[in-house]
Amino acid sequence: MTKNAQRLSQLISTFGPGAMIDLPTRSVVVGGLEQWDMKGNAFKTLPEPRLTLRLEQILKAQGRLDPAASLTLRTPPISSESRDGVPRGVAAPVFPTWFICEQIETNTLGTKTVRRRRLVRWQDLDSKGRRRFQYDDGRKSDVTPIRFVCACDKGHLQDIDWRWVVHGSSACHEPMWVEEKGTSADPADTSIVCGCGNRLSLQDTFQPGRLGKCRGERPWLLDRDPEGCGDNLKLLTRTATNTYFPQVQTVISLPTEEDELSQLVDELSADLAGVQTVQDVAQAKKFNPKISASLSAYSDVDIFDALQRIRDGAKTDATRSPKLAEFDTFACGRSEIGVNHPTAKLFAQTLTRDTWADPAADMDLSGIKNLVTVHRLREVSCLYGFTRFEAAPTGSDGDIEDIQLSVRGAPISRDANWLPAIEQFGEGIFIHFDAAAITEWLQKETPAARNQKLLAGYGHWQKRFSGKAPAYPGTAYVLLHSISHALMAEIALDCGYPASSLKERVYALSSARGGGDIDRCGILIYTASAGAQGTLGGLVATAPRFSYILKSALDRLRICSNDPVCADHEPDDKSGDRATHGAACHGCLLIAETSCEMRNLFLDRSLLVPTMADDGSCFFKN
Repeated sequence: MTKNAQRLSQLISTFGPGAMIDLPTRSVVVGGLEQWDMKGNAFKTLPEPRLTLRLEQILKAQGRLDPAASLTLRTPPISSESRDGVPRGVAAPVFPTWFICEQIETNTLGTKTVRRRRLVRWQDLDSKGRRRFQYDDGRKSDVTPIRFVCACDKGHLQDIDWRWVVHGSSACHEPMWVEEKGTSADPADTSIVCGCGNRLSLQDTFQPGRLGKCRGERPWLLDRDPEGCGDNLKLLTRTATNTYFPQVQTVISLPTEEDELSQLVDELSADLAGVQTVQDVAQAKKFNPKISASLSAYSDVDIFDALQRIRDGAKTDATRSPKLAEFDTFACGRSEIGVNHPTAKLFAQTLTRDTWADPAADMDLSGIKNLVTVHRLREVSCLYGFTRFEAAPTGSDGDIEDIQLSVRGAPISRDANWLPAIEQFGEGIFIHFDAAAITEWLQKETPAARNQKLLAGYGHWQKRFSGKAPAYPGTAYVLLHSISHALMAEIALDCGYPASSLKERVYALSSARGGGDIDRCGILIYTASAGAQGTLGGLVATAPRFSYILKSALDRLRICSNDPVCADHEPDDKSGDRATHGAACHGCLLIAETSCEMRNLFLDRSLLVPTMADDGSCFFKN
């Protein structure tokens, strides 16, 4: 992956608006969309009507997008230059504004000697680069940002008012220090002390309300939340992993009409976003050289008709689960899906059974209907918000109701009518499972008992979300999700791709509106990259060996390195996220969370193969 491609990916994931980044001399928070330099050719507009319309529904339902506005997807600013590791074009205000001097002083308290460092504000530093602090006696010291800030569950972020926390309402202007007793990071060994004698142990800051009430500050947007806040502030370690959880919506692009005009209009659909009448087409041709060059040979009426067909198709898909349209495309059974062309969004082939189901593998593959090799796919991911402290729960089907239910995050802009997105190209394999076989298996006595245990574990887990967790994805989903993780680990050993570069989309869906019996079951394992890594052909090449790969993956799961502890684990009310698991741990089924669509939730290898504790619930008998 090129450096620019990596930066684009990070700006809609790890380091999106509201995320804190450590630089050599300071810490910054990535600015909101209003602070991104999107002038000239600094960005590319991404056409993906299906994703755009669904995100419009989300933002309008939240009141973050004007009901009359249209949304567009744009790449982050593209630049080959950088300053201090941050791409040009993305403003990043300094945060926090409290710093600690690197010069260490020692102080004796009784028989103990403690280390302390001066605590200073950003405005107290020298004006030349704001990098050093000068003591009253003329000494100078380099500074580093303090590790601790505070935030609330709504995503608001602010500096800790250390003087208020230490002194309360009493005014004091004496110097302050960060005092450390030991070498560990234990909060009990760290205190904030003032020259007046007042002190505060960091351990005390975990008490509810000790840091004060949230003022709704949003430093990434340079403002305060107009709706206010007032929640209790919580201590947040600036470099901890729970400071930022991006909310990203992803779709796999589907093939469009095969005629040349429809393809051209589809590619330019983002540039034609403002076109509402035939007359608008003429204006677009006149003022947009790109549209004029591509569509000048076609009449305005034909162009508008093609645009309407594309929009109508996207609106139809927007009322369905994002995965439902994808599954129907992959599982259609056609020998070729899409067009085999370098510019195609999707090209796949449904293989004949004798190509991949080798009888010599001694595997019962009756539960698998088809194997599809996806030679080329396009993945579009879009950032629309973020949370702190805890990631928002994810719906297994990505349906709009589940998304609205789980969103509790902060906005990435004040009123922008666009969202940052990236497109990545890659390849994969799609395994189409027999939904009837899975349904029949779930009705058997032992799997049905296991289903009740997993459902009870989900009931314990959802209590932490105060009723805002998405619906239980179903034990069929747990089965497919577990198979997906087992295959990803085995495929990584076979095809040469690093395991962290593989991704999954698990399809355990009902075609009935409002839910119902699951009648669509499948797994897409793929890799996608803005660079060349996703187009090397390694995944597609595993298809002829699929029977042996599946057999090897299942064999590895029979015994886990953490058995019997892993095999004996039962979903209960004492294990946090582990309440969604059966027999699953880092020794067998858990993978990199960047590869898993469900953050390593809802896994159980006892649904796949016999284990020490359960030999009757497995789907694969031999």
